[in-house]
Amino acid sequence: MRKFHATRLPLFYPTGTAYFSKIRPQRMKAKEFLQKKLLKQLIFRHYKNMPPEERTPEWEEVIGWLRKNRLSVFPYSFTARYDPAKIELRLDEKAQRFYTIYQGHRLYYRDGENARRARRYFNSVFLEQDPHSPHRYLSGDFDVEEGDVVVDVGAAEGNFSLDVVERAGKIYLFEPDPAWQEALRLTFAPWKEKVEIIPKMVGAVTDDTHVALDDFFRERRPSDFIKIDVDGAEAEVLKGMEDLLNEKRIRKIALCTYHRQEDAGRFARHLEKLGYHVSFSHGYMIFRKRLRPPYLRRGVLKAVLP
Repeated sequence: MRKFHATRLPLFYPTGTAYFSKIRPQRMKAKEFLQKKLLKQLIFRHYKNMPPEERTPEWEEVIGWLRKNRLSVFPYSFTARYDPAKIELRLDEKAQRFYTIYQGHRLYYRDGENARRARRYFNSVFLEQDPHSPHRYLSGDFDVEEGDVVVDVGAAEGNFSLDVVERAGKIYLFEPDPAWQEALRLTFAPWKEKVEIIPKMVGAVTDDTHVALDDFFRERRPSDFIKIDVDGAEAEVLKGMEDLLNEKRIRKIALCTYHRQEDAGRFARHLEKLGYHVSFSHGYMIFRKRLRPPYLRRGVLKAVLP
């Protein structure tokens, strides 16, 4: 799913636009309220039944927040700092696309049609990359270094790559959505000599619409840092880069693990067997898609070769 990044629509609503047109707003709000209330009860029940030794400080932090606040995909106080209405949105008249300023540079949106939707999208981009967010890709001890070859799998609007473009030596942006491809061209026009947009999905095989990273980097310098955020298809991306991993040709990996309940554990075990040191971004996300106990999910796995 690439029409919209799964975490950049309101996460407690279905992601398809058809849903919004078929259900009246008041009915949707009532259903949403009941779903959130039920999920909150399930989380509290699960926590109550956990052995005391499993009630980590991170779990305690989330439970404490939920007792005082509404259910949220990011159950932390930093979310209060973000408001779509405060997003400074501008329109590029020539390109007819909205953009905002991110890290001092223009970050373009996929179109120029709906300002409210664009503000909500950009607000979620800023929110999920807050220093305290479980979804943040980078941290002080886990970052892109000067001259690194960077691979952005599931680039969407490209905020991750824009964050590191000044120090990266080369960036490959993988994005199959034509609307986002044009937005990326506009955003990275000042660095077009070192930023390459690949209009394909990354997966386990290479064909007309997909590319496996093993094939892509067979005759290229491999990545120093790869970020993977592909709405639940992360396992397919890993299958397509087995040679790179086995040959230890990738130094750092930022891998999203919140799309599926089991991903954090299975990806960590797999990468540790290959010799990577594995850690996670701080905290948990409550991502309701495919949700089941223990309900809280790790956001981003960080893998580093010793």
